[in-house]
Amino acid sequence: MADIGSTRVFGHARRGVKIIGLRRRPLADLYHRLATGSWSRLVTIYALVFFGTQALFGLAHLALAAEWPPGTALLPALLAAADAPPAPAAPLSGRWLAAGAVSAVETFVRWLLAVIGAGILLAKYSRIPARVIFSRVAVVGPHAGGRALLFRMANERTSHILDAKVSVMLVRDEPGEDGEVVRRAHDLPLARGGSALFSHAWTAVHPITRESPLSGETEASLAAADAELVVTLSGFDEGLSRVIHARRTYLPEDLRWEARFRDIVKVLPRGDHAVDYRRFHEVTAIEPPGERTPRRAAR
Repeated sequence: MADIGSTRVFGHARRGVKIIGLRRRPLADLYHRLATGSWSRLVTIYALVFFGTQALFGLAHLALAAEWPPGTALLPALLAAADAPPAPAAPLSGRWLAAGAVSAVETFVRWLLAVIGAGILLAKYSRIPARVIFSRVAVVGPHAGGRALLFRMANERTSHILDAKVSVMLVRDEPGEDGEVVRRAHDLPLARGGSALFSHAWTAVHPITRESPLSGETEASLAAADAELVVTLSGFDEGLSRVIHARRTYLPEDLRWEARFRDIVKVLPRGDHAVDYRRFHEVTAIEPPGERTPRRAAR
């Protein structure tokens, strides 16, 4: 993180970053746009190219089959060629050679479209996203005798994620040495940033100590600094036999202060354990110690 510890364009998940002076060339990176874009975009572009080339080659064949007396307009000649059966061209004549060239080019273009389309389809099917659920909010509250930042993750698939690793980064605006606002990134160490086996739910905990970048922060101060928490997860999905990645960003309004997550793990009457994902995103407020209602002592 030392090389990108401070920058003026890092983050800004809420407002985004305007790109100035960088020329985008969609056609130069068309494969990436089609492979990573939506299915509707791919089908639309492929249909336009397919039917467009079909129409062009059809017009070329009609033009070669049409008779062109002097003074004949283009559209009537093409319509007449479409209605009447094409007259066979003499071997080795100019029309015969032109028709063969058009047919050869048409065959090559059809083969090229099939190969490119198959490659893009395989690329899209091979891009299997990670099925990791992040809690809609993160909580800041008492934990293990201190204070901590907590958020939840869950593996939506039935396969296990091996050697899972989670990292959290706080990105916010800070005053620089020259008086200008600088965007800085701070790593937030977790109490357990890795798991040998990620099967169901996982609650990540960042203890807020004096050394923590979140020490002394409030919802108002984080909002004023345009802060964001960037969470990344990676691991090896044993079902897919490949490394998967997932990412989530928490903004200041996504944090719940003086709260905790509701319990989702319970023990069934037979002794089995169950995970209730209906409460995965639910939190409960924690009353400050001075505001808790005192309980009447039992007689």
